[in-house]
Amino acid sequence: MSSRSTLVIVLALILLTIISFSHGQLQLGFYSSTCPDVEDIVTSIVRDAVLSDPTIAAALLRMHYHDCFVHGCDASVLIKGPTAERRALNHAGLRGFDVIERAKSELEEECPGVISCADIVALAARDSIVMSDGPSYEVPTGRRDGRRSNMSDADNMPELRDSVDVLRAKFAEKGLSETDLVLLSAAHTIGTTACFFMERRLYDFAPDSNSDPSIGPDFLPELETQCPRGGDVNARLPLDRGSERSFDDGILRNIRGGFGVLESDAKLYLDESSQSIIDSYFGFFSSIFGPFFESDFTDSIVRMGQIGVKTGSHEGEIRQVCSAFN
Repeated sequence: MSSRSTLVIVLALILLTIISFSHGQLQLGFYSSTCPDVEDIVTSIVRDAVLSDPTIAAALLRMHYHDCFVHGCDASVLIKGPTAERRALNHAGLRGFDVIERAKSELEEECPGVISCADIVALAARDSIVMSDGPSYEVPTGRRDGRRSNMSDADNMPELRDSVDVLRAKFAEKGLSETDLVLLSAAHTIGTTACFFMERRLYDFAPDSNSDPSIGPDFLPELETQCPRGGDVNARLPLDRGSERSFDDGILRNIRGGFGVLESDAKLYLDESSQSIIDSYFGFFSSIFGPFFESDFTDSIVRMGQIGVKTGSHEGEIRQVCSAFN
């Protein structure tokens, strides 16, 4: 083989590697030589957890979102402590920390000091979607764990009461588009919410109205039955009416039909711009030519997973346990 042919092959392999494995600052197959079984181990732990408690899938997906929207995807939400981020009101109800710790513990036995908690959170979110009959996708890895976690840092998280304009702005601050806002809100296709988060919308929305006037007359009695005034605020109701354990476009169909449970979800169809994004996923031509919900969602969650990542030996750390700094 000539030296020129060899050079061409080498350059082609380098280019293929760049195309196949680079994803911003992260890489596909980042642990291929240092801990080749990392994804299988995380998948096994998540599968066991979801089989034992199907509701944990939505919790792990939510954890990834809540982690990334504060300091970036750096596992800051996992730290324990009286003033740690996970104690913030905007993180109320987060759970699944034990699943991440189990995965970390097993990975420390297999590959000590190699796998970050931040990467485990991102992989667990993907596996939770798959376990809910949703799409699989490749997760770029190489994140390192942050060294800061304070409850006040979560003050600017997107909130249920935010207007669509405010939500758009908060997503834009993280480098995400309005389409990302719609798609990542559609992660509510799995999971439930507590009646605590529905009380204002149902019974104290405005001085001149007991309930949010955007709730349809056919839907309001249903919600009031599930969350009666003065009832158990910890009682739960599905976010995606009819298919809360299946990852599908049912949440967008429900929002479109006036059955959005959360205030922030329902508002997406009251705004002309975000409404058009939701509508684009339905109809004859979209079913043939796209856009396609599942592939667009995976693109969005991969983008979200790159917010503020810490990479390289000079940034962050690899924690020994996920709930404490080294």
